[in-house]
Amino acid sequence: MAAAPEPLLRIRELRKNFGAHEVLKGISLDVHAGEVVSVIGASGSGKSTFLRCINVMEMPNAGFLDFEDAHFDFAEGSRSRPSEAQLRALRARIGMVFQSYNLWPHMTVLENVIEAPMRVLGRPRAEAVATAESLLERIGLADKRGAYPSRLSGGQQQRVAIARALAMKPRLMLFDEVTSALDPELVGEVLALMASLAQEGMTMLLVTHEIGFAREVSTRTVFFDQGLIAEDGPPREVLRRPKSERLQQFLKRVLHEHVADEVAGGAQP
Repeated sequence: MAAAPEPLLRIRELRKNFGAHEVLKGISLDVHAGEVVSVIGASGSGKSTFLRCINVMEMPNAGFLDFEDAHFDFAEGSRSRPSEAQLRALRARIGMVFQSYNLWPHMTVLENVIEAPMRVLGRPRAEAVATAESLLERIGLADKRGAYPSRLSGGQQQRVAIARALAMKPRLMLFDEVTSALDPELVGEVLALMASLAQEGMTMLLVTHEIGFAREVSTRTVFFDQGLIAEDGPPREVLRRPKSERLQQFLKRVLHEHVADEVAGGAQP
């Protein structure tokens, strides 16, 4: 029997404190190439902090992280704590898209997409432009290549932010509530782009409140509760047959809020 493939990302006993407050209390998770793992949970459960610890935008206080050939031990004084050069190499292979679009307002759409490949990866401008134009064509914004972010809708800006991350050709994509700042009518265009990435085999970890999207697109769903993983499994099992009362309550509340949003969105002025 062939050995099981090694995970692309392996996390063990990851902990993160902010002062005396322990946000992550020992998270362990494996993510294999091609998996789409949705992370759900109440506000303050540690979801976004967890994503930011994966690309070490937040330095964990303890735990281990393996990503491809990189191995980090975050214990204070460990010889395996990452150096700045190692962090830059890690972040070049892990793309991240945030709630806010974080596009450079003084740069055009094209300039936003080519900046990191040229500066971080050292790609020639012609190569970076060719990649960017291909990505903008894919997301339906080729005609906006010369526009500035202020001239785009929120959904368009978020799609450009995703294209900017993809231009680095990452091995793993992290999405942190990327639709939460969008008007309801703009959410669909961003989710459609993310679904197409999943269908193409992109490895993704996404924090989301879009439960329907998580159920249909994810290969696994992870429920965070008070800094710990409380449930982990196939989305149709976790989301339709939750084992814990905490997850049952969470899903009821999210469903209620979703229905309320739909009613409000359909209300006549």
